[in-house]
Amino acid sequence: MPVNSALRNAGTIPPPPALGQHVVDHLRRLIITGDLQPGTHLVESQLSESFDVSRGPVRDALRQLETEGLVESRRRGVFVIGLSGDDIEELYLLRQVLEAEAVRLCMESGSDLGDARSALERMGSAAERADPVGFAEADLDFHTAFYAHSGHRRLASIWQQYRPTFAGMLSVTNAEDRDLAPIHRDHIDLLELVAAGDHATVAPALRQHIDGSRARMLAAYTRFISTP
Repeated sequence: MPVNSALRNAGTIPPPPALGQHVVDHLRRLIITGDLQPGTHLVESQLSESFDVSRGPVRDALRQLETEGLVESRRRGVFVIGLSGDDIEELYLLRQVLEAEAVRLCMESGSDLGDARSALERMGSAAERADPVGFAEADLDFHTAFYAHSGHRRLASIWQQYRPTFAGMLSVTNAEDRDLAPIHRDHIDLLELVAAGDHATVAPALRQHIDGSRARMLAAYTRFISTP
């Protein structure tokens, strides 16, 4: 899809307090859904005009997306790399490894799970409102709580690097789920197992939980690439 067409409504999105955050969030979603296809040249001046911001926030957004591996700088500028099915598989395998360790460390230290419970409440409220964006944000906050309380600074840092990409993927898959309540229930069940402290039970449950998210994203990706 041409850049101008994909970004037609970008300027109507109000910028939040974090300057340029709306730019990176919108571009990320367009890349994940394939509206900005691999090989697309992202021109700063064009993006600046489309989003009605200066080039500074655009430059910051492109740097962030390059960190996430969604775009790359070449001699002639910045180009979309996008997400392939293999990329999605890699990302979720990485998350399986990271999160299993984060949860194990939380359970060993007896960390307070208040942050995760608070995120669960917000997920429930978002599900009742049929708000996929709010649900995705609370969903990621739920999982972030395990990393934050793992006591492993570098583990948490790696998760923070990839969290925006997973947030973008969740916003896509949650938007396609008419009923978010079952996903909310899955998170409640997972937290109850973690709180019980039986790692032998938690490990396969967590693997199944993340596999479910991966399967939904791969199904969505298949629809994206099959849509003209």
